[in-house]
Amino acid sequence: MKTIKLLLACCILASCGNPKPETEETTQSPETTSDQREFYQLKIYSFNSEEQVATVDNYLQNTFMPAAKKQGIDKIGVFKSRPTETDTVQKTYVLLPFEDLEQFRALEENIMKDSTYMSAGSAYIDANYDNPPYDHIQSILMRAFADMPQMKTPNLESPRSERIYELRSYESPTEKYYWNKVDMFNAGGEVKLFDRLGFNAVFYGEVLSGPKMPNLMYMTTHPDMATRDKNWEAFVDSPEWKELIAMPKYENNVNHADIWLLYPTEYSDY
Repeated sequence: MKTIKLLLACCILASCGNPKPETEETTQSPETTSDQREFYQLKIYSFNSEEQVATVDNYLQNTFMPAAKKQGIDKIGVFKSRPTETDTVQKTYVLLPFEDLEQFRALEENIMKDSTYMSAGSAYIDANYDNPPYDHIQSILMRAFADMPQMKTPNLESPRSERIYELRSYESPTEKYYWNKVDMFNAGGEVKLFDRLGFNAVFYGEVLSGPKMPNLMYMTTHPDMATRDKNWEAFVDSPEWKELIAMPKYENNVNHADIWLLYPTEYSDY
């Protein structure tokens, strides 16, 4: 009964977030089942003071991550934004993988029952209303792409401060165009091309619930900015990409893109 409820919840989330058109080009292969595809939560903390940044860092490293790992969350990524001229707000990005929606649903409920968590995180948990530990939190729920059903940890040897974790969000004008872009990544071969060129992808995700929809998100990694720029140059110049963007069936499937260049904290698992 629990399994049936979970599958129903999965179907409801997927259909409500980005309903697939009947004419979708890609069908899930027999070897790629729902059980193999992970779910991801991306939490984005925004701050307006250095005190808030320090409080949340301490909470994530010493309270939240140990408690979440007790609940079976194996790898947790924590990243900092590189402020730009157009985005000067300090942000921390927390990436959580889940085996299924039940694990996602139960996490907050279970850690609140953990006495060690409640005690160690009191500065964050019991913060007063007029002195909150953050300005706000944004939460995005995703499901892994069929062509990369599980998250991967990149093997980078450069100093963490130099590493580039590039998070991208592609919005589409309608749900049909959105699924066309997902198809471009999977059947079209974008995922394979990124892999061939050494982009060290962490995940590709269908956004099920978030502030900007319909859209997909993905994260690639590079040892430093110079390598990142060379990789993208190779991508744009590749015959595979030139062939893809020349296909009429993939025209106009993205109408807005956001790019964030991040670096991992010292305590991040990625």
